[in-house]
Amino acid sequence: MSLIANSLRWFLTRKPIAYLPVRVRSGIAEGAAWTFFPWTAYWRGTHEAEIQTRLIGLMDWTGKNIWDLGSHYGIFAVGLGRRAGPTGSVAAFEPNPLSYRRLVLHVQRNHLDWVKTFPLAVSNTQSLQRFFVYHGLETTSSHLAYEGETWNETIPTLNVESVCLDELVATGKIKAPDFIKLDVEGHGHKALEGARETITRARPIILAGLHSDAEIHGITELLLPLNYRMTPATQNAPKTPTAFFDYLFEPLPR
Repeated sequence: MSLIANSLRWFLTRKPIAYLPVRVRSGIAEGAAWTFFPWTAYWRGTHEAEIQTRLIGLMDWTGKNIWDLGSHYGIFAVGLGRRAGPTGSVAAFEPNPLSYRRLVLHVQRNHLDWVKTFPLAVSNTQSLQRFFVYHGLETTSSHLAYEGETWNETIPTLNVESVCLDELVATGKIKAPDFIKLDVEGHGHKALEGARETITRARPIILAGLHSDAEIHGITELLLPLNYRMTPATQNAPKTPTAFFDYLFEPLPR
């Protein structure tokens, strides 16, 4: 990206025009109230368009309980929340504080009282964890540590609180899901490990964005013995689970 483009992006992100109200043109959140900048692909309907189309036809969303793990600005939380309606629920988790503020704003603009937002990471432990911020909070690449990833003082980080989803279900803070959207930058296996009891009992459909070999191994090791079927979520995804592609895990009869 050129210096001029970077400067323009920096300027627009920090000015009131970034919050200019727009409507989502197409996709899973079509018609929803949104903000103009950044990540204009959300309101233009071009962000992961094939995934959005797949989800629209996946089921009748009315009354469904949904977990959005790694919600970013909330395009799926808002889109699925509007489709689930007040008889359903969405629990949206986003540990990046900048992204979380925009997520909350989008939920509020759409008056989705049944969408709960949590400024938390999801993991297999309840603790404070180091959150790596390599290219600034404006990107989607911030993450909890990958296996083997080490920190030094040149890498900017935040401390974020992580939670186990089983505990939130047990204490009534969230409902057991019918569907999980999982996109947590390499930490998905630990997020699902922290929800093992709920997944075993509720058997939700899971859409997982994969980012590392360790994440792939951990997710398949957990779900396949529970009689889940794994299929590519997009036409270009290899049949064998591969990093940087999305896969659908659907429970089969036991």
